[in-house]
Amino acid sequence: MTDHWEEHHRAGFEGSALTVEPGVGDAPTVNPDFRRVPRRRLTGAQYVEGILAGDVTVLSQAITLVESNNHAHYALAQEIIEKLLPHGGRSVRIGITGVPGAGKSTFIEAVGSMVVERGHKLAVLAVDPSSERSGGSILGDKTRMEALSVNPRVFIRPSPSAGELGGVARKSRETIVLCEAAGFDTVFIETVGVGQSETTVHSMVDLFMLLQIAGAGDELQGIKRGIMEMADLVAITKADGENVLRAGLAKTQFVSALSLFPMPESGLRAEVYTCSAVTGDGLSEVWAGVEAFVDHVRRNGYFDANRNRQKRFWMIETIEEALRNSFYGREDVARRIKEYEQQVLDDRISPFVAARQLLEMYFGQ
Repeated sequence: MTDHWEEHHRAGFEGSALTVEPGVGDAPTVNPDFRRVPRRRLTGAQYVEGILAGDVTVLSQAITLVESNNHAHYALAQEIIEKLLPHGGRSVRIGITGVPGAGKSTFIEAVGSMVVERGHKLAVLAVDPSSERSGGSILGDKTRMEALSVNPRVFIRPSPSAGELGGVARKSRETIVLCEAAGFDTVFIETVGVGQSETTVHSMVDLFMLLQIAGAGDELQGIKRGIMEMADLVAITKADGENVLRAGLAKTQFVSALSLFPMPESGLRAEVYTCSAVTGDGLSEVWAGVEAFVDHVRRNGYFDANRNRQKRFWMIETIEEALRNSFYGREDVARRIKEYEQQVLDDRISPFVAARQLLEMYFGQ
């Protein structure tokens, strides 16, 4: 079509000062010399060596193994984690949650930059909520934390929650171990901020921080009592400009509410701070509060006791997860579940009898 058009117009312009020159062809979209190089598969020992050397590429690959549902990948991941366990546990783990609009990612970038400037190595594990329909996830935290993402002393790993309760499960805890072995002494875990994710994150961190904003109506209305009781530190964000006064009022309300709760096991009631990630005001005070809390719980023994309790919790959780996957993964059980469901719906059998008979079939009784 193009050649015919050019010939027609070239003929029409003969004897004229106007001529049509042939255009420049498009460059090939793929380099003709491109040759796909197969990825070199690492052994478990090579993964361990790379992680201990602080190689973030190897660390990322190992985390992918942890997150994979492939049985071979799972086995290799467990081998790596087992060898790295003696090198883990050397960081301060901080869970960060907050109401929608509290600016969790902006806060993390601002505080994280300050922490890194003070000589720490920071790992940020940001769990994005997966779509219930498609299972897809935006994984946009690296784009929201531009300054941190290019800092060589920072490792950011956005991971999809894949619909798991709370968005964070056993895989996130194992990821923490890998990051600690790679030399990251501070770990932030950003929750999805919805559902029961806060409870799950609380079971794997040393300090649980709640972010809240002022000027959005009743400051305490949307906060569940359970989350308030879990909080070791409360930071009221966006305390700048005309919002400073409202933030101060919100702080008074939170301090009053927290005083009504029983004394936490840590022996330290949650402090409330106001801060702004934009101006930087109050961020040093927030981090000083984090350090004061960690120093206190290390001295009174709560730090180690809490970690031991978490280890027991995750052992039981892993057993329950394995049993659940094994039960629903059995083909004979999967076939019979639909039959029993229909019988329950038709009131021919009770849900409890159906469950007992399925379990008896599973255990071979």
